[in-house]
Amino acid sequence: MAFDLSSIKKSGDKDLPPRLVIHGPHGIGKTTFASHAPKPIFIPTEDGLVGVNVDAFPLATSFKDVKEALSAIAESDFKTVVIDSGDWLEALIHAHTAQESGKENIEAFGYGKGYVLALSHWREMLKILDWYRKEKGIGSIILCHSEVKRYDSPESESFDRYFIKLHKAASALLQEWADIVAFANWQIMTKETDTGFGNKRTRGLGTGERLLYLEERPSHIAKSRYPLPHKLPLTWKAFEEALHSSNNPKTTPKK
Repeated sequence: MAFDLSSIKKSGDKDLPPRLVIHGPHGIGKTTFASHAPKPIFIPTEDGLVGVNVDAFPLATSFKDVKEALSAIAESDFKTVVIDSGDWLEALIHAHTAQESGKENIEAFGYGKGYVLALSHWREMLKILDWYRKEKGIGSIILCHSEVKRYDSPESESFDRYFIKLHKAASALLQEWADIVAFANWQIMTKETDTGFGNKRTRGLGTGERLLYLEERPSHIAKSRYPLPHKLPLTWKAFEEALHSSNNPKTTPKK
């Protein structure tokens, strides 16, 4: 391809489904949310589909299984690929990386080299998902668990934060790749009570409402390339309506 003025074209002029990474605590409803996406096909890497009525491949117990499932989708009419979950997939990728190099496990490489090598397999999978997105209009959702870790901020004292439960290199790769990184959690309200002698205690009170957070906050990792609200009910209907709202008629990612 010649890179001259004739090769310039408008970006974002083709409606493509968003690439989603959703993380949250166990049992919040990530799988149920994804089950209502357009014609989903699940690639389960953990046994988490109990009680959810969806089309799914058998439980993948190796990275080879995952790649075979992805390949099979090419001849289907599914509209959304759901990987459930990303952190269990990471364990399969680590095992595959170690095995192909004759190592006992990912740590056997030393100095974090195994985790760097594992990124090539992550990129291989994401490249396949991107091909489906561009050539067949198939969206993708990668579900992950969250973990609370200490965050050392350069601008304030350290604090606890919900991170995606992946090695930091893989987490960074997925965050860069995704159009939307959403954090699913219960809505928490705080109440301050006077305990006497000038002391106060703050308690967290759950409302029972499950929410999808789409903007980053000190408490969690999130992002969106679309002009979406900070939070939505954790339902596919609410998400889809926001995605196709009058403020975002073509679902074109923002710069």
